[in-house]
Amino acid sequence: MSSSAMPGDSFHVEGGARLVGEVQVSGAKNSALKLMAATLLAEGKSTILNVPDIADVAIMSELLERLGCTVVYEPTSFTLTIDVPQVPGVRADYDLVRKMRASINVLGPLVTRLGHAEVALPGGDAIGSRGLDYHIKGLKELGAEAHSEHGYVIATAPDGLTGASITLDFPSVGATENLMTAAVLAKGVTTIDNAAREPDVVDLGQLLLAMGADIEGLGSPTITITGVAKLHPATHSTLCDRIVAGTWAFAAAITQGDITIHGARAEHMEIPLDKLVAAGAVVTTTSDGVRVRMDRRPSAVDVATLPYPGFPTDLQPLIILMNAVAEGNSIVTENVFEGRFMFVNELTRLGAQIQVDGHHASITGIPHLSGAPVVATDIRAGAGLVLAGLVSEGSTIVEDGYHIDRGYPGFAEALVGLGAVVKRV
Repeated sequence: MSSSAMPGDSFHVEGGARLVGEVQVSGAKNSALKLMAATLLAEGKSTILNVPDIADVAIMSELLERLGCTVVYEPTSFTLTIDVPQVPGVRADYDLVRKMRASINVLGPLVTRLGHAEVALPGGDAIGSRGLDYHIKGLKELGAEAHSEHGYVIATAPDGLTGASITLDFPSVGATENLMTAAVLAKGVTTIDNAAREPDVVDLGQLLLAMGADIEGLGSPTITITGVAKLHPATHSTLCDRIVAGTWAFAAAITQGDITIHGARAEHMEIPLDKLVAAGAVVTTTSDGVRVRMDRRPSAVDVATLPYPGFPTDLQPLIILMNAVAEGNSIVTENVFEGRFMFVNELTRLGAQIQVDGHHASITGIPHLSGAPVVATDIRAGAGLVLAGLVSEGSTIVEDGYHIDRGYPGFAEALVGLGAVVKRV
Protein backbone atom coordinates (compact mmCIF):
# COMPACT_ATOMS: atom_id res chain seq x y z
CA MET A 1 0.00 0.00 0.00
CA SER A 2 1.25 3.48 -0.80
CA SER A 3 -0.27 5.23 2.24
CA SER A 4 2.75 5.98 4.36
CA ALA A 5 1.42 8.44 6.91
CA MET A 6 3.06 8.51 10.29
CA PRO A 7 1.47 9.64 13.57
CA GLY A 8 3.66 12.74 13.47
CA ASP A 9 2.33 13.90 10.10
CA SER A 10 0.59 17.25 10.05
CA PHE A 11 -1.26 19.32 7.45
CA HIS A 12 -0.30 23.00 7.04
CA VAL A 13 -3.20 25.01 5.61
CA GLU A 14 -3.31 28.61 4.41
CA GLY A 15 -6.66 30.39 4.75
CA GLY A 16 -8.63 32.10 2.03
CA ALA A 17 -9.09 29.41 -0.62
CA ARG A 18 -12.30 28.98 -2.61
CA LEU A 19 -12.39 25.35 -3.81
CA VAL A 20 -13.22 25.07 -7.51
CA GLY A 21 -12.83 22.11 -9.84
CA GLU A 22 -13.42 18.37 -10.03
CA VAL A 23 -12.66 15.42 -7.75
CA GLN A 24 -12.98 11.66 -8.22
CA VAL A 25 -14.39 9.65 -5.32
CA SER A 26 -13.03 6.13 -4.84
CA GLY A 27 -14.61 3.06 -3.28
CA ALA A 28 -16.02 3.32 0.23
CA LYS A 29 -13.64 2.64 3.11
CA ASN A 30 -16.47 1.36 5.32
CA SER A 31 -17.53 -1.06 2.59
CA ALA A 32 -14.15 -2.26 1.32
CA LEU A 33 -12.94 -3.34 4.78
CA LYS A 34 -16.08 -5.45 5.39
CA LEU A 35 -15.85 -6.98 1.91
CA MET A 36 -12.26 -7.98 2.64
CA ALA A 37 -13.28 -9.68 5.89
CA ALA A 38 -16.13 -11.53 4.18
CA THR A 39 -13.77 -13.26 1.73
CA LEU A 40 -12.76 -15.46 4.69
CA LEU A 41 -16.05 -17.33 4.16
CA ALA A 42 -14.74 -19.24 1.13
CA GLU A 43 -11.49 -20.99 0.28
CA GLY A 44 -9.83 -19.66 -2.87
CA LYS A 45 -9.17 -16.36 -4.59
CA SER A 46 -11.70 -13.51 -4.40
CA THR A 47 -11.20 -10.19 -6.18
CA ILE A 48 -12.47 -6.83 -4.94
CA LEU A 49 -12.44 -3.91 -7.36
CA ASN A 50 -12.51 -0.14 -6.64
CA VAL A 51 -10.65 -0.53 -3.31
CA PRO A 52 -9.33 2.82 -2.00
CA ASP A 53 -5.58 3.20 -1.44
CA ILE A 54 -5.81 4.12 2.25
CA ALA A 55 -4.07 3.12 5.45
CA ASP A 56 -7.02 1.11 6.82
CA VAL A 57 -6.96 -1.18 3.77
CA ALA A 58 -3.27 -1.83 4.43
CA ILE A 59 -4.08 -2.71 8.06
CA MET A 60 -6.89 -5.08 7.07
CA SER A 61 -4.60 -6.66 4.46
CA GLU A 62 -1.99 -7.36 7.13
CA LEU A 63 -4.66 -8.81 9.41
CA LEU A 64 -5.81 -11.20 6.66
CA GLU A 65 -2.20 -12.16 5.89
CA ARG A 66 -1.67 -13.08 9.53
CA LEU A 67 -4.74 -15.31 9.25
CA GLY A 68 -2.97 -17.14 6.41
CA CYS A 69 -4.37 -15.36 3.36
CA THR A 70 -2.31 -14.09 0.43
CA VAL A 71 -3.28 -10.47 -0.28
CA VAL A 72 -2.17 -8.51 -3.35
CA TYR A 73 -3.16 -4.88 -3.97
CA GLU A 74 -2.69 -3.13 -7.32
CA PRO A 75 -2.88 0.62 -6.59
CA THR A 76 -2.98 1.62 -10.26
CA SER A 77 -6.20 -0.35 -10.83
CA PHE A 78 -7.50 -0.24 -7.22
CA THR A 79 -7.83 -4.04 -7.37
CA LEU A 80 -7.36 -6.33 -4.38
CA THR A 81 -7.07 -10.12 -4.60
CA ILE A 82 -7.36 -12.27 -1.50
CA ASP A 83 -6.43 -15.96 -1.65
CA VAL A 84 -8.01 -17.64 1.38
CA PRO A 85 -6.52 -20.95 2.60
CA GLN A 86 -8.55 -24.05 3.37
CA VAL A 87 -8.05 -23.47 7.10
CA PRO A 88 -7.34 -19.82 7.99
CA GLY A 89 -6.06 -18.78 11.39
CA VAL A 90 -8.63 -17.83 14.01
CA ARG A 91 -6.87 -15.17 16.11
CA ALA A 92 -6.87 -11.47 15.23
CA ASP A 93 -4.18 -9.80 17.35
CA TYR A 94 -4.53 -6.60 19.32
CA ASP A 95 -1.63 -4.76 17.69
CA LEU A 96 -3.63 -4.56 14.44
CA VAL A 97 -7.21 -4.60 15.70
CA ARG A 98 -6.58 -1.64 18.02
CA LYS A 99 -5.81 0.52 14.98
CA MET A 100 -9.10 -0.07 13.24
CA ARG A 101 -12.55 -1.01 14.46
CA ALA A 102 -13.55 -2.77 11.22
CA SER A 103 -11.23 -5.61 12.24
CA ILE A 104 -14.13 -6.99 14.31
CA ASN A 105 -15.78 -7.99 11.02
CA VAL A 106 -13.60 -11.12 10.80
CA LEU A 107 -15.51 -12.48 13.82
CA GLY A 108 -18.66 -13.65 11.99
CA PRO A 109 -16.90 -15.31 9.04
CA LEU A 110 -14.37 -17.15 11.25
CA VAL A 111 -16.85 -18.51 13.79
CA THR A 112 -19.36 -19.70 11.19
CA ARG A 113 -16.77 -21.31 8.88
CA LEU A 114 -14.25 -22.66 11.41
CA GLY A 115 -16.27 -22.89 14.61
CA HIS A 116 -13.84 -20.70 16.55
CA ALA A 117 -12.62 -17.10 16.56
CA GLU A 118 -10.54 -14.94 18.88
CA VAL A 119 -10.65 -11.25 17.98
CA ALA A 120 -9.09 -8.50 20.09
CA LEU A 121 -11.46 -5.79 21.27
CA PRO A 122 -11.14 -3.11 18.59
CA GLY A 123 -9.84 0.44 18.60
CA GLY A 124 -10.03 3.01 15.80
CA ASP A 125 -11.54 6.48 16.11
CA ALA A 126 -12.08 8.23 19.44
CA ILE A 127 -15.76 9.01 18.91
CA GLY A 128 -17.39 7.35 21.89
CA SER A 129 -18.24 3.95 23.29
CA ARG A 130 -19.26 1.41 20.68
CA GLY A 131 -19.63 -1.82 22.60
CA LEU A 132 -19.82 -5.22 20.98
CA ASP A 133 -22.90 -6.26 22.98
CA TYR A 134 -25.09 -6.55 19.88
CA HIS A 135 -22.48 -8.68 18.08
CA ILE A 136 -22.02 -11.07 21.01
CA LYS A 137 -25.75 -11.29 21.84
CA GLY A 138 -26.58 -12.06 18.19
CA LEU A 139 -23.91 -14.75 17.89
CA LYS A 140 -25.24 -16.37 21.06
CA GLU A 141 -28.73 -16.42 19.53
CA LEU A 142 -27.21 -18.25 16.54
CA GLY A 143 -25.88 -20.88 18.95
CA ALA A 144 -22.32 -19.72 19.52
CA GLU A 145 -20.70 -19.51 22.91
CA ALA A 146 -19.26 -16.02 23.04
CA HIS A 147 -17.63 -13.99 25.77
CA SER A 148 -14.90 -11.43 26.38
CA GLU A 149 -11.72 -12.25 28.31
CA HIS A 150 -8.21 -10.77 28.51
CA GLY A 151 -9.10 -8.14 25.90
CA TYR A 152 -10.40 -10.63 23.31
CA VAL A 153 -13.85 -11.65 22.09
CA ILE A 154 -13.81 -15.46 21.98
CA ALA A 155 -16.60 -17.20 20.08
CA THR A 156 -16.96 -20.95 19.56
CA ALA A 157 -19.50 -23.05 17.68
CA PRO A 158 -17.92 -26.51 17.21
CA ASP A 159 -21.15 -27.94 15.78
CA GLY A 160 -21.85 -24.90 13.59
CA LEU A 161 -24.44 -22.15 13.94
CA THR A 162 -28.22 -22.48 13.70
CA GLY A 163 -30.61 -19.92 12.21
CA ALA A 164 -32.53 -17.70 14.63
CA SER A 165 -34.79 -14.67 14.83
CA ILE A 166 -32.65 -11.75 16.01
CA THR A 167 -33.93 -8.27 16.86
CA LEU A 168 -31.29 -5.58 17.27
CA ASP A 169 -31.98 -2.95 19.95
CA PHE A 170 -30.23 -0.42 17.68
CA PRO A 171 -29.65 -0.72 13.90
CA SER A 172 -25.90 -1.23 14.35
CA VAL A 173 -24.02 -1.47 11.05
CA GLY A 174 -21.21 -3.59 12.46
CA ALA A 175 -23.55 -6.01 14.25
CA THR A 176 -25.78 -6.36 11.18
CA GLU A 177 -22.74 -7.15 9.04
CA ASN A 178 -21.21 -9.61 11.48
CA LEU A 179 -24.50 -11.44 11.96
CA MET A 180 -25.15 -11.55 8.20
CA THR A 181 -21.75 -13.13 7.55
CA ALA A 182 -22.29 -15.58 10.41
CA ALA A 183 -25.79 -16.57 9.25
CA VAL A 184 -24.92 -17.35 5.62
CA LEU A 185 -23.36 -20.70 6.62
CA ALA A 186 -25.72 -21.41 9.55
CA LYS A 187 -28.25 -24.24 9.40
CA GLY A 188 -31.74 -22.95 8.64
CA VAL A 189 -33.22 -19.46 8.38
CA THR A 190 -32.08 -16.32 10.20
CA THR A 191 -34.02 -13.07 10.33
CA ILE A 192 -32.39 -9.85 11.51
CA ASP A 193 -35.00 -7.26 12.53
CA ASN A 194 -34.14 -3.57 12.98
CA ALA A 195 -31.17 -4.26 10.69
CA ALA A 196 -28.95 -1.43 9.49
CA ARG A 197 -29.96 -0.14 6.05
CA GLU A 198 -26.72 1.60 5.05
CA PRO A 199 -25.52 1.22 1.44
CA ASP A 200 -22.39 -0.45 2.90
CA VAL A 201 -24.57 -3.24 4.35
CA VAL A 202 -26.26 -3.71 0.97
CA ASP A 203 -22.85 -3.79 -0.73
CA LEU A 204 -21.66 -6.54 1.63
CA GLY A 205 -24.86 -8.46 1.00
CA GLN A 206 -24.30 -8.26 -2.75
CA LEU A 207 -20.82 -9.79 -2.37
CA LEU A 208 -22.30 -12.58 -0.23
CA LEU A 209 -24.94 -13.21 -2.92
CA ALA A 210 -22.17 -13.41 -5.53
CA MET A 211 -20.44 -16.00 -3.28
CA GLY A 212 -23.58 -18.14 -3.29
CA ALA A 213 -25.45 -16.93 -0.19
CA ASP A 214 -29.26 -16.79 0.04
CA ILE A 215 -30.28 -13.35 1.36
CA GLU A 216 -33.48 -11.30 1.02
CA GLY A 217 -34.43 -7.85 2.25
CA LEU A 218 -31.13 -5.98 1.81
CA GLY A 219 -31.68 -2.27 2.39
CA SER A 220 -34.81 -2.89 4.47
CA PRO A 221 -35.19 -3.18 8.26
CA THR A 222 -35.66 -6.97 8.02
CA ILE A 223 -33.01 -9.17 6.40
CA THR A 224 -33.75 -12.88 5.89
CA ILE A 225 -30.86 -15.30 5.37
CA THR A 226 -31.23 -18.97 4.51
CA GLY A 227 -28.02 -20.78 5.33
CA VAL A 228 -26.14 -22.70 2.64
CA ALA A 229 -23.59 -25.49 3.05
CA LYS A 230 -20.71 -23.75 1.32
CA LEU A 231 -19.73 -20.50 -0.39
CA HIS A 232 -17.31 -19.90 -3.27
CA PRO A 233 -14.92 -17.04 -4.11
CA ALA A 234 -16.31 -14.14 -6.15
CA THR A 235 -15.45 -10.83 -7.81
CA HIS A 236 -17.18 -7.68 -6.62
CA SER A 237 -16.76 -3.90 -7.06
CA THR A 238 -16.88 -1.65 -3.99
CA LEU A 239 -19.57 1.02 -4.04
CA CYS A 240 -18.63 4.72 -4.08
CA ASP A 241 -17.78 6.35 -0.74
CA ARG A 242 -20.79 8.52 0.14
CA ILE A 243 -18.98 10.02 3.16
CA VAL A 244 -16.00 11.19 1.08
CA ALA A 245 -18.44 12.47 -1.56
CA GLY A 246 -20.36 14.28 1.19
CA THR A 247 -17.13 15.78 2.52
CA TRP A 248 -16.42 17.34 -0.86
CA ALA A 249 -20.02 18.55 -1.13
CA PHE A 250 -19.73 20.36 2.19
CA ALA A 251 -16.25 21.60 1.25
CA ALA A 252 -17.84 23.45 -1.69
CA ALA A 253 -20.42 25.06 0.59
CA ILE A 254 -17.95 25.90 3.38
CA THR A 255 -15.51 27.68 1.02
CA GLN A 256 -18.22 29.20 -1.21
CA GLY A 257 -16.80 27.11 -4.02
CA ASP A 258 -17.93 24.96 -6.94
CA ILE A 259 -16.98 21.27 -6.97
CA THR A 260 -18.05 18.49 -9.34
CA ILE A 261 -17.80 15.16 -7.52
CA HIS A 262 -17.34 12.27 -9.95
CA GLY A 263 -18.51 8.90 -8.64
CA ALA A 264 -20.94 10.36 -6.08
CA ARG A 265 -24.39 8.75 -5.94
CA ALA A 266 -27.03 11.34 -5.06
CA GLU A 267 -29.53 8.65 -3.98
CA HIS A 268 -27.17 7.69 -1.13
CA MET A 269 -26.83 11.34 0.01
CA GLU A 270 -30.38 12.66 -0.08
CA ILE A 271 -30.57 14.28 3.36
CA PRO A 272 -27.05 15.81 3.30
CA LEU A 273 -27.76 17.28 -0.14
CA ASP A 274 -31.15 18.58 1.07
CA LYS A 275 -29.37 20.33 3.97
CA LEU A 276 -26.91 21.90 1.54
CA VAL A 277 -29.77 23.22 -0.59
CA ALA A 278 -31.39 24.63 2.56
CA ALA A 279 -28.08 26.37 3.31
CA GLY A 280 -28.16 28.05 -0.11
CA ALA A 281 -26.10 25.70 -2.27
CA VAL A 282 -27.02 24.86 -5.85
CA VAL A 283 -26.92 21.06 -6.18
CA THR A 284 -27.20 19.34 -9.56
CA THR A 285 -26.75 15.73 -10.56
CA THR A 286 -24.35 15.03 -13.43
CA SER A 287 -23.92 12.01 -15.69
CA ASP A 288 -21.59 10.37 -13.17
CA GLY A 289 -21.96 12.30 -9.93
CA VAL A 290 -23.00 15.54 -8.25
CA ARG A 291 -22.06 19.22 -8.59
CA VAL A 292 -22.30 21.55 -5.58
CA ARG A 293 -21.94 25.33 -5.95
CA MET A 294 -22.24 27.98 -3.25
CA ASP A 295 -22.27 31.60 -4.41
CA ARG A 296 -22.67 33.26 -1.00
CA ARG A 297 -22.11 32.71 2.67
CA PRO A 298 -24.14 29.65 3.77
CA SER A 299 -27.30 29.98 5.83
CA ALA A 300 -27.32 28.09 9.14
CA VAL A 301 -29.31 24.82 9.18
CA ASP A 302 -30.37 22.57 12.05
CA VAL A 303 -29.67 18.85 11.81
CA ALA A 304 -29.86 15.67 13.90
CA THR A 305 -27.73 12.64 13.07
CA LEU A 306 -29.54 9.32 12.70
CA PRO A 307 -28.83 5.87 11.25
CA TYR A 308 -29.26 5.64 7.45
CA PRO A 309 -31.25 7.00 5.67
CA GLY A 310 -30.90 9.81 8.22
CA PHE A 311 -28.10 12.38 8.29
CA PRO A 312 -24.84 10.43 8.79
CA THR A 313 -22.85 10.93 11.98
CA ASP A 314 -19.70 10.80 9.82
CA LEU A 315 -20.71 14.11 8.19
CA GLN A 316 -21.58 15.80 11.48
CA PRO A 317 -18.18 17.59 11.78
CA LEU A 318 -18.64 18.99 8.27
CA ILE A 319 -22.08 20.47 8.90
CA ILE A 320 -20.91 21.89 12.24
CA LEU A 321 -18.05 23.59 10.38
CA MET A 322 -20.42 24.94 7.72
CA ASN A 323 -22.72 26.31 10.42
CA ALA A 324 -19.72 27.85 12.23
CA VAL A 325 -19.11 30.14 9.23
CA ALA A 326 -22.77 30.48 8.21
CA GLU A 327 -25.21 33.34 8.71
CA GLY A 328 -27.45 32.71 11.71
CA ASN A 329 -27.74 30.30 14.60
CA SER A 330 -28.17 26.53 14.47
CA ILE A 331 -28.40 23.41 16.60
CA VAL A 332 -26.70 20.13 15.67
CA THR A 333 -27.87 17.06 17.60
CA GLU A 334 -25.71 13.92 17.77
CA ASN A 335 -27.77 10.75 18.26
CA VAL A 336 -25.25 8.07 17.24
CA PHE A 337 -21.78 8.59 18.83
CA GLU A 338 -21.56 10.66 21.99
CA GLY A 339 -17.83 11.34 21.55
CA ARG A 340 -18.22 12.94 18.14
CA PHE A 341 -18.24 16.44 19.69
CA MET A 342 -14.54 16.14 20.58
CA PHE A 343 -14.13 17.90 17.22
CA VAL A 344 -15.85 20.98 18.65
CA ASN A 345 -13.08 21.55 21.20
CA GLU A 346 -10.58 21.92 18.37
CA LEU A 347 -12.89 24.05 16.23
CA THR A 348 -13.38 26.54 19.07
CA ARG A 349 -9.58 26.98 19.11
CA LEU A 350 -10.06 28.46 15.64
CA GLY A 351 -12.59 30.94 17.05
CA ALA A 352 -15.82 29.07 16.30
CA GLN A 353 -18.69 30.03 18.61
CA ILE A 354 -20.14 26.69 19.73
CA GLN A 355 -21.70 25.60 23.02
CA VAL A 356 -22.16 21.87 23.71
CA ASP A 357 -24.88 20.69 26.08
CA GLY A 358 -25.16 16.89 26.21
CA HIS A 359 -25.73 15.73 22.67
CA HIS A 360 -26.65 19.19 21.33
CA ALA A 361 -24.26 21.76 19.89
CA SER A 362 -25.53 25.34 19.62
CA ILE A 363 -23.64 27.28 16.96
CA THR A 364 -23.51 31.00 16.26
CA GLY A 365 -22.10 31.60 12.79
CA ILE A 366 -19.26 34.09 12.24
CA PRO A 367 -17.83 35.22 8.86
CA HIS A 368 -14.49 33.44 9.20
CA LEU A 369 -12.31 31.59 11.68
CA SER A 370 -8.75 32.31 12.88
CA GLY A 371 -5.82 30.00 12.16
CA ALA A 372 -4.20 28.06 15.02
CA PRO A 373 -2.63 24.65 15.77
CA VAL A 374 -5.28 21.92 16.22
CA VAL A 375 -5.30 18.13 16.59
CA ALA A 376 -7.32 15.60 14.56
CA THR A 377 -9.09 13.13 16.87
CA ASP A 378 -10.63 10.96 14.16
CA ILE A 379 -10.89 10.63 10.37
CA ARG A 380 -13.82 13.02 9.78
CA ALA A 381 -12.71 15.54 12.39
CA GLY A 382 -9.32 15.63 10.68
CA ALA A 383 -10.84 16.37 7.27
CA GLY A 384 -13.10 18.98 8.86
CA LEU A 385 -10.19 20.75 10.56
CA VAL A 386 -8.21 20.94 7.30
CA LEU A 387 -11.27 22.49 5.62
CA ALA A 388 -11.64 24.82 8.63
CA GLY A 389 -8.13 26.04 7.92
CA LEU A 390 -9.28 27.12 4.46
CA VAL A 391 -11.87 29.50 5.99
CA SER A 392 -9.53 30.78 8.70
CA GLU A 393 -7.42 33.92 8.57
CA GLY A 394 -3.72 33.02 8.50
CA SER A 395 -2.24 29.56 8.86
CA THR A 396 -3.63 26.44 10.52
CA ILE A 397 -1.64 23.34 11.45
CA VAL A 398 -3.64 20.09 11.83
CA GLU A 399 -1.60 17.59 13.82
CA ASP A 400 -2.12 13.79 13.84
CA GLY A 401 -2.96 13.97 10.16
CA TYR A 402 -2.52 10.21 9.85
CA HIS A 403 -6.20 9.89 10.82
CA ILE A 404 -7.16 11.60 7.55
CA ASP A 405 -5.19 9.06 5.50
CA ARG A 406 -7.26 6.28 7.03
CA GLY A 407 -10.30 7.50 5.10
CA TYR A 408 -9.26 9.96 2.38
CA PRO A 409 -6.79 8.85 -0.31
CA GLY A 410 -4.70 11.76 -1.58
CA PHE A 411 -6.62 14.36 0.43
CA ALA A 412 -3.96 17.08 0.34
CA GLU A 413 -3.32 16.52 -3.37
CA ALA A 414 -7.02 16.78 -4.19
CA LEU A 415 -7.29 20.03 -2.22
CA VAL A 416 -4.31 21.51 -4.06
CA GLY A 417 -5.98 20.52 -7.32
CA LEU A 418 -9.05 22.53 -6.25
CA GLY A 419 -6.97 25.63 -5.51
CA ALA A 420 -6.09 25.26 -1.83
CA VAL A 421 -2.66 25.95 -0.35
CA VAL A 422 -2.10 22.79 1.73
CA LYS A 423 1.06 20.83 2.39
CA ARG A 424 1.99 17.85 4.49
CA VAL A 425 4.83 18.10 6.93
